[in-house]
Amino acid sequence: MIQSVDRALRILTVLQGSRRLSLGEIAGRLGLAPSTVHGIIRTLLAHGMVAQERDSQRYRLGPATLRLGNVYLDTLELRSRVATWADELARRTGCAVRTGVLLLGDVVVVHHEPRPDGTRQMPEVGIVIPAHACALGKALLAFDPAGLVDVTGRGMTGETITDPVALDAQLDQVRRTGIATEAEEAVLGECGIAAPLADAGGEAAGAIGLVVPASEWPPAASAVDALRAAARAVSRELGAQAWPPPAPDRLRPPASA
Repeated sequence: MIQSVDRALRILTVLQGSRRLSLGEIAGRLGLAPSTVHGIIRTLLAHGMVAQERDSQRYRLGPATLRLGNVYLDTLELRSRVATWADELARRTGCAVRTGVLLLGDVVVVHHEPRPDGTRQMPEVGIVIPAHACALGKALLAFDPAGLVDVTGRGMTGETITDPVALDAQLDQVRRTGIATEAEEAVLGECGIAAPLADAGGEAAGAIGLVVPASEWPPAASAVDALRAAARAVSRELGAQAWPPPAPDRLRPPASA
């Protein structure tokens, strides 16, 4: 690992989570000397990855990060494959539809289809949600060969599962049914149901899910069926031979002698 690159990426990650920080705050969160952080930030400023506010002198992510994000989305096959199916799924269920991919212990929303009721809604592409606290994340963690994330003490609401044993039990059920759920674990008043999207290699390339108001939870069986159908259809377009994906090797029972 190249130390300077690692530190630069850690600075960007800190700014992603906190939006606006002073030099001292960034240095404190990373456990680095302010002089070290200042040198790296100057380089990031020159490339547009970080911007400095004139009034407060605080730092935030720069416009170049948006350009990189747009390039990533434009080259993401999953996003192009899911668009049509997400639109149909939203119309059939009346719910907003999110598609996400796993990034370390979080889910990044790469496609968002708003509720078809005509109400004003904020675009959600690019938002990050802790994987263990959302249905999209559970649908991905269940088939992730890297293993579970550390959920201890990572509660978003009073409903967030922070017990590894309890989460593991939920992920086992996701592997059996192909469906993951969460009720107000990330945001109060909001629930979710999601399914993995398999690719040609038999792995979970992403997940697609419905955002369900708590007042309408649990969802109707027809909504669950529509979600399964959409997940199967997108998986077929990605080249998958089966849905849901097989369990990771680390969870498969040993072959009989």
